[in-house]
Amino acid sequence: MNVMVTGGAGYIGSHAVQRLLADGHDVVVVDNLFRGHAEAIELLRTRAKGGSRLSFEKRDISRTDDIEAVLRERRIETIMHFAAWTYVGESVQNPMEYYANNTAGSLSLIRACERSWSGGHGGVKRFVFSSTAATYGEPPADRVPIREDCPQLPINPYGASKLMVERMLADMVSAATRAGREFGSACLRYFNVAGSDRTGLIGEDHDPETHLIPIAIQAAMGKRSEMTIFGADYPTPDGTCVRDYVHVEDLADAHATVMEAMRLGRSVAYNLGIGRGYSVREVISAVERVTGRQIAVKSGARRAGDPPVLYADPSKIADELGWRASYIDLDQIIATAWEWMRKHPEGYRS
Repeated sequence: MNVMVTGGAGYIGSHAVQRLLADGHDVVVVDNLFRGHAEAIELLRTRAKGGSRLSFEKRDISRTDDIEAVLRERRIETIMHFAAWTYVGESVQNPMEYYANNTAGSLSLIRACERSWSGGHGGVKRFVFSSTAATYGEPPADRVPIREDCPQLPINPYGASKLMVERMLADMVSAATRAGREFGSACLRYFNVAGSDRTGLIGEDHDPETHLIPIAIQAAMGKRSEMTIFGADYPTPDGTCVRDYVHVEDLADAHATVMEAMRLGRSVAYNLGIGRGYSVREVISAVERVTGRQIAVKSGARRAGDPPVLYADPSKIADELGWRASYIDLDQIIATAWEWMRKHPEGYRS
């Protein structure tokens, strides 16, 4: 299958590319490299069987004509869409930038997809969207663990920007079906992503780094003098936020599984996760166990837009597609992140 992966030079996207190549697909990565890494694509190219199976286009999804041209030239059948800005705090500070990049950019991509239908090869038929649990906002306690039928009431612009894309895709599928077109979409809502490729080829490298596990590992390595817990007075057992942590390879596996199983003419949504939550303090303790090093911690104020508890009920995708996370132990997840960061202390620059 010919698959376009937007944001394929980023953390999650690059792991998805690795999985698609392993499954024998031809992959075109589209990334503007704002926060992605060309080095990740070059490393993946060295592992691809036959150099032509992975190609890279430095393009921006907001340029509809450019994306349409790639879809036609590469005869793309499936889009796997990861390209987005993903920082909750940043979205609160700069909401219009998030709507411009995440929502309007996705609209441009969907329009290019629609235009591809007039092509000789039939155009794009499958669209797998990397959504987020942030679309649920702050669910009441009796709705946690969160199921797909939980009301989607985002409390930050990041979650809202992704929810709008989910709705556009659902409308797109309905319109395509009425017009007699074969098209389907899947929205995958997931929680905190962690870990790295177990072979050590690619990993997590953000600038700035805002994810809890790599920040804690950086503190353990001495790259940070201390780390901050943002909010220690939440209504949780130890006062810190609770999240579901899913390994990045499990996430890539879920995207590949959904792509293969997709039924055209349907728009579906699945929650991804391990089905239980860990608090910030529990994560820090686990990093200390895995690294064998102590971490200096200080308390800070809550961040705007952070709900107290978010973790998934992933039973729907398990029941319908048989997908389950293979990494369910937090220490195992952290160990893969530790291995990557220990060998790549400066990220891809190492």
